[in-house]
Amino acid sequence: MLKQHLQQRLLQKLSPQQIQFIKLLQVPTVSLDARIKEELEDNPALEDPSLMVQEEPKSEYEDLNESDDDFEKNSEDNSDEFNVDEYLQDDDVNEYGNSYNNSDDDEEQKERPIAIESTFFEKLQSQLDLIPLSDKDFIIGKQIVGSLDDDGYLRRPLNSMIDDLAFSQNVFVEEEEVLDMLKIIQTFDPSGIAARDLRECLLIQLRKKDNSNPVIVEAIKVVEDYLDEFTRKHYDKLEKSLGIDSEELKEIVNEILRLNPKPGDSNQVTTKQMQIIPDFHISNNDSVLNLTLNSKNAPELKVSKSYQEMFDHYDKTSARDKKLKEAVQFVKQKLDSAKWFIDAIKQRQQTLLKTMNAIMHYQYDYFLTGDERKMRPMILKDIADRIDMDISTVSRVANSKYVQTEFGTYLLKSFFSEAIQTESGEEVSNKEVKKILEDCIGKEDKRKPLADEKLTDILKEKGYNIARRTVAKYREQMNIPVARLRKEL
Repeated sequence: MLKQHLQQRLLQKLSPQQIQFIKLLQVPTVSLDARIKEELEDNPALEDPSLMVQEEPKSEYEDLNESDDDFEKNSEDNSDEFNVDEYLQDDDVNEYGNSYNNSDDDEEQKERPIAIESTFFEKLQSQLDLIPLSDKDFIIGKQIVGSLDDDGYLRRPLNSMIDDLAFSQNVFVEEEEVLDMLKIIQTFDPSGIAARDLRECLLIQLRKKDNSNPVIVEAIKVVEDYLDEFTRKHYDKLEKSLGIDSEELKEIVNEILRLNPKPGDSNQVTTKQMQIIPDFHISNNDSVLNLTLNSKNAPELKVSKSYQEMFDHYDKTSARDKKLKEAVQFVKQKLDSAKWFIDAIKQRQQTLLKTMNAIMHYQYDYFLTGDERKMRPMILKDIADRIDMDISTVSRVANSKYVQTEFGTYLLKSFFSEAIQTESGEEVSNKEVKKILEDCIGKEDKRKPLADEKLTDILKEKGYNIARRTVAKYREQMNIPVARLRKEL
């Protein structure tokens, strides 16, 4: 038997406005323009005055039934249900839109020129077109070029390409024909292209050099027979196996290091790389820090006047017509959405400034000098407590926003660090320890690099009681290899 019962539960749900604000908050400046343009396209009730070159023409609905006086007199006035005046906030919108504008109009109108370059695959294809080949060989060559990855390597098995040619182009080939065509493509520029592994890539480049040079001959031998020992920097084994001294080995190593292990990477079009646009600017004026928000974070948005007038007209005539009543609801929805978006942008600006201002004052000494040793330990909770906001809000700001200072542009997340206690009981940032490690490794004798145990002893002498595994963790975070791989001849 089915039993019915009542149950009360307290749930916390985010409103659509809160969800919209959260999504906008984590959008970086470089993507904010695209997000605003997307909203402008979806919502005709939202306008950006900076994109308008001329005054918008009157709505075709403005004069609709304007001469029908009797209809206007009998229509019900629903203005109490919805007040259009609350959307007429041009002065307020302009105020927040211009208050953070820290650059002139000329600077904002500058566009970054984009160089038109041939892609990596287009350059290879153009070289293939210049070679006199049969139709069959040309198709094989085109298949090989199309199978290369971005680094310029051919990592697809030859059998797979043979199957592709048979099924997709009805061209039946033997493995020897593919290998012959592969050798031709390996002569293309850049040198080392179409190799199937690192060893083949390096050998292709070395064999294009002067083979009468004994250094080149020995370098080829190292890559062919001792590549594993070379990559692991077992120089003693190489000297013994080749019967050479350290000076001769140094010349061979330098010759190999000049080769390009990723020949395709150097030809990629760089315009696709993401451009870092700082969200904040911190300037030092006689030891007084000034924080400004990038003007791109403060677009001058407003609600469309034509939509406001359209709603005013519809609202007066909606009581007599069901379709017009639906039109009123549509226009009202667009006006609401526009106002919510403007409010979310404004709240985003306020949150960004509030969070960055707290970070700047917390790390004031660091922003004055740029010395990482003056950076204080700081976690998300420290800033969240100062601005009376949730930790997740601070995290969304810190993970995607950049600040430009007099000594570089940095991700806000990089200013957060763990605390380490010295022997004197003082708490310092692990950034300070990393800086000391970096200095020690930079000054070390590269022929006898410092091991992690030695680095641990140096830190203990300076008063930092840190375990060896912690030193190894910090070294890996700074992308510094182990001592053996830092060894030089």
